[in-house]
Amino acid sequence: MFSKRTIVLFALILTNVFCASCGGREEATVSLGPLWKPAGNEGNIIGTISFNGEVPAPRKMEMSQDSACEKLGEAFVDDVIVNNGKLQNVFVYVKSGLPKATFETPASEVALDQKGCRYVPRVLGIQTGQMLKIINSDPTDHNIHPTPKINNDWNQTQLAGQGPINRRFTKEEILIPVKCNKHFWMLAWIGVLSHPFYAVSGTDGAYTIKGLPPGEYEIEVWHEKYGAKTMKVTVKEKADVLADFTFNGAKAYRASSLKMQPAMVIP
Repeated sequence: MFSKRTIVLFALILTNVFCASCGGREEATVSLGPLWKPAGNEGNIIGTISFNGEVPAPRKMEMSQDSACEKLGEAFVDDVIVNNGKLQNVFVYVKSGLPKATFETPASEVALDQKGCRYVPRVLGIQTGQMLKIINSDPTDHNIHPTPKINNDWNQTQLAGQGPINRRFTKEEILIPVKCNKHFWMLAWIGVLSHPFYAVSGTDGAYTIKGLPPGEYEIEVWHEKYGAKTMKVTVKEKADVLADFTFNGAKAYRASSLKMQPAMVIP
């Protein structure tokens, strides 16, 4: 006889296959114009996100509700990561100024892992229609629950050892919070855009947005704790334009109105 866990796993696999096929039949992305093709004279936007002020002290997570998570080692709230005065996990994207065109959907997947009982990466970007591949690298079960305002809400369990869950978003939305209904401290943010001109600042605070046609653009940078800033830049033919931003640690606030249970932390 099959064990109860085996039966549950089999049922979830069937559910995932069904959901994946449903995802392919979701509402198609609206065409915004002719298919955009590079002309060969494109430029790039490069920059660094700096941080001024006192960096919030790391706060240890209380994960005793799941012994599997607890055994993975100490974990800290990672909403603010600053290295040498540079801020990581800032979402950067072209907010306005692009030509009216339809941008090809990448065939590549974007991965969101559950590793160490946290989402990795914490902030990511994806194009409308592009495949989001959700992985569970942990020895425990998770429940993935994006809570969009524009795209369809969904929530799905992923057992330890289960294969990837594949999903797509069909509409632009900046940014979608993703929580785990099983582990209240887990949080990620997904920026969904109809174009490929976005980036996330790395450990050194740097970012690059490549391949923009010459023109004037409005750039927005967004951090989950410090909100959003904008800047207008002019991209010239085959040239880099610099767009640096600075966030002030004394002016922290949560930009999202989403009401979520706060993580339990130990001072």
